[in-house]
Amino acid sequence: MKKVILLISVLLVSITTMKAQKINWVTIEEAQELMKKEPRKVIMDVYTTWCGPCKMLDKNTFGNPDVAKYINENYYAIKFNAEGDSSVSFEGNTFTNPNYDPAKKKRRNAQHQFARYLSVRAYPTMVFFDEDFKLIAPISGYLLPKQIEIYLKLFKTDKYKVVKSKEDWEKYQKEFVNEFKS
Repeated sequence: MKKVILLISVLLVSITTMKAQKINWVTIEEAQELMKKEPRKVIMDVYTTWCGPCKMLDKNTFGNPDVAKYINENYYAIKFNAEGDSSVSFEGNTFTNPNYDPAKKKRRNAQHQFARYLSVRAYPTMVFFDEDFKLIAPISGYLLPKQIEIYLKLFKTDKYKVVKSKEDWEKYQKEFVNEFKS
């Protein structure tokens, strides 16, 4: 009887582990190195520690198995604290946060130079880059799995290059078929 219970426990843990896929987050520097060997698009989650919608995005969207699987298979994923004190090397420049206040680590703080460089004005913002680490677009706001799916696939397939007008975008949205579960 104990063996049966043990076997059932092992199976339940295995099933739970398979369903609970997580995004493989890397640093900017790690993504730059990975891209030298295997170029991919990049998604950067630009967040702050105090941002409620950022936490919801982590839990409800990036925690979704369909979202995590798609990102892991098609993108390098980076998390970047837009008010943190890290140093970032990008395109021959070093970005810091000279006005960072350690006493405000869990509250609103000074914006990092790199967040300003990316023109991030709201949190959360997902910044997409192409395989050469060139900016495609920043997408601001909390998105559910089905809402982020349209952008993940638009940028992955390069269809963003043919969406040149409001009418093109509306047509793309109308024809888009969601596959992610919410």
